[in-house]
Parts: sequence; C-alpha cells; structure tokens
Amino acid sequence: MTRRLFPALLIAAAPCLAHADDAAIRTALERIRADDIEARVRTLAAFGTRHTMSETGSDTRGIGAARRWIKTELERCNAARKGRLEIRFASHIEAPGRRIDAPTEIVNVVATLPGLDPAARERVFVVSGHYDSRATDVMDARSDAPGANDDASGTAAVMAMACAVADLPTDATLVFLAVAGEEQGLLGADRFARDAAAAGTRIEGMITNDIIGSPLGDDGVRRGGEVRLFADGLTPMVKQLLAAERNQPGKDAFAVAARKQLTQIALIGGEHDTPTHQFARAVKRAAERWQPDFTVRLVGRRDRFLRGGDHLPFLERGFPALRFTEPVEDFRHQHQDLRVEHAHPYGDRVEYVDFAYVAKVARANAAALASLARAPAAPRGVVMDTRELSNDTVLRWEAGSEKDLAGYRVVWRETTAATWQQQRELGRETTVTLKGVSKDDYQFGVIAVDRDGNESIASFAGIAP
Repeated sequence: MTRRLFPALLIAAAPCLAHADDAAIRTALERIRADDIEARVRTLAAFGTRHTMSETGSDTRGIGAARRWIKTELERCNAARKGRLEIRFASHIEAPGRRIDAPTEIVNVVATLPGLDPAARERVFVVSGHYDSRATDVMDARSDAPGANDDASGTAAVMAMACAVADLPTDATLVFLAVAGEEQGLLGADRFARDAAAAGTRIEGMITNDIIGSPLGDDGVRRGGEVRLFADGLTPMVKQLLAAERNQPGKDAFAVAARKQLTQIALIGGEHDTPTHQFARAVKRAAERWQPDFTVRLVGRRDRFLRGGDHLPFLERGFPALRFTEPVEDFRHQHQDLRVEHAHPYGDRVEYVDFAYVAKVARANAAALASLARAPAAPRGVVMDTRELSNDTVLRWEAGSEKDLAGYRVVWRETTAATWQQQRELGRETTVTLKGVSKDDYQFGVIAVDRDGNESIASFAGIAP
C-alpha cells in the first residue's frame, strides 16, 4: 500500500474529535508489504515440518530451525528500524500428555515493544500466530507438514506487524508472539497466559491470527474484502465463576468480582457487552477506519465448532481475547498429509496462500493494536443514572489524566445491534444527558480519544449504585 492511498482512506473513516490523521500509524501500515509476507511464509514452509516434536538440531528442518530463524529475522528488522523491540525465547518443558509422547521443550518467540509512558506502559496488548504445523496424524513429527496457511500465515503477519511498529512511539506496551505447541493443545499460549495471570499482567486485549491465508473457500467463492473476528467473553466468565465457587464458595475474590459483573450483565441485558465484546468493537472500528475497503466481520462465538485457537487460554484466565480467521475455510488444505486425491492436491501448501490478503489482515491487526496502544486508557467509572423514570439518558464517568486526551465520545446502539450505531462528541466533559434517547432501548459506552483521533476501548455503561 502506498502513501498516496491513505488520505482517501481517512476521508471515508469514522468521524473523529479532530478528524485527525495519526502519521505514525499511517507509516506503520505502509510498511506491511505482501512480498515480505510471502518471503516469510515460504521460508517457514521450507523447513519441511514444524511439528512441535520434530527435530531441533538441524538448521534447515524442524521446529528448532524455525524458531531460531523467526528470532533472527525479528532481530534483523528491529536493528534496521533502530527499534525498541525486546526479543527473546521463552521456553518450558511440557510433560507427556494427550498429544505429547515425551518431555518436550515448548519455545515461544516473544518480541515486546515497551510503552513509553510510565503511567500507561503497564497496559498490555498481545498479538500472536503459532509457528508449529501438523500433518493428518497429530502425533506425526516426521512427515512433511509445510503449514503455509495454518499457521505460517499468522506467524508472518505477526512478524510483519512487529517490524512495522518497531520504532513506533506508543504509550501502552505491545507484545508480538510466535507460539509453539498450538496443534498439541495450545501449549505455548497456555503457558504465556498462565504466567501473565500469575504475574498480574494487565492484558487489555489479545488477538490470535490463525488460518488467515486465503479468502478462497472450498465453495470456489473469493471473499477478499472481509475477515472473521471471533469474539465471545460471556462463556469464560461464567466458567471462571463456577470454578471459583467450587474451590472457595463465597470467599474467592475473583468470584465476588465476577458475580458482581455478571449480575450487572443480567440486569442490563449486556450479554454482548463483556470486555471481550468491547475489545472486538474497538478492533473493528480502528481496522475499518484505516482500511475501509476491508470489513472485519464479527462472529459472536469463541471459535469455530470442533476447533480452538491460542486466544482460548487467555479467555479462560479472564483476559479479553479474539481470533482472526479467513472468511470461509478449505479444509482440504488444513491438517492434511501431502497427497493427490481425485486430481486435487491435499495439504497446506504455499500455493494456496494469498499474500496480498494476508497483508490486509495484518494491517487490520496493526491499525487496531497501534491505535489502542497510542490511545488514552478506557474511561473509568462509567455509569448510567437509573434513579428516575425518564425518556432521557444520563451518563457520567471519571476524568482521565492523559496529556494528549482530546475528549470523550459517547456511543450507543440498539440492544440487538452488534456494533455502535450513533455517537456524540463531548470534549472534556464527564457527564452528559442524551435528550430523547431512552435508556430502556439502547446500550451505551464511553470512548476516550486523543488529539490524533486514536480511540480507547469503549467502557460499557453499567447501572449507577
């Protein structure tokens, strides 16, 4: 994408408080190129197999060679950008289990872009792709399994994002993950999420990119203008509450907080207003602002049936988490041995990846994550006054302290709508009365906006005490 295209993109974008253009984000998106993604997908596929239990000593084959190349490639592009990425391996030994038949080292490649604002750097956004692959037999660590779409496409997209923003100034922290062990049970992502929860890391949103390589489905229809974003945060909240109640009935601090949040959801009809749903809306708004010819289609489920991705361990630990996946899948090119049947090649081959499409998905990710990392924090204490019968709606919230805070945007939608339908700009005010907008008919949120037009995640308006 060239620089001259972006002014046209911004004209079609959603209105901002100052109709601003964040030049840093525009520059980062221009750096995400289809040919770079193609080179990385081809390199990953050329390692033969990247099965989690494949060999680690070779420099040309197996998961060990793949992870060393990923780390070296990130270090190379970070040096070229004179960037701030902190790149490391994070490993642990996984004991034998359902899909691991011997003690196995699981190694994540972690690239962290620390936030520059001391008051905001503890806010963390995570994006991942998994670099392991598989053949038909999930335990087959020897057969060729190029894994071009599942998930070299996601890994290459995450690498492109990391390289594009390596020198980008952000307030919050961004973490780029290439994880292993996904096909063996989400092992790398589970360890990262578990460690983050134990450390009290403030992960405000996590996205995994898994099978984003082609808009061409098995029906022969090409849907190059959209991508699916799976988002459901209610089910894990309920599961977490039930588990906490079993362990310490009525005493567990998390259970108390979860019960309070679920009670609010039930009272206000907010089943689609969990933190994960709000994060998904923010991702869609930012992605489509910067790339309005590319639709992020929200799917109100955790994942596809019979499948699962690396966002699930984050959801299970209470973090908002989402999954990007192509519009319609062709299962002949996933989890399949390389072969030909009825004149059709099976297997996850490079020739079935659309690199320009992967670049679009990568830009959608990068636009959202960079914008959120540069935006103010979501407003705190957003409540709706329900003490009196009225056809108006009164909202109030706490004032933010960010130096580049331009103001607030109140958003609302019908209770059955998936996305925000209407909005009102407020400047720095922290209370508003929406005349003639009945609280009985709508759901409400408040977004903080900076001087460059970057939006926070919307804070859902609960019921005032």
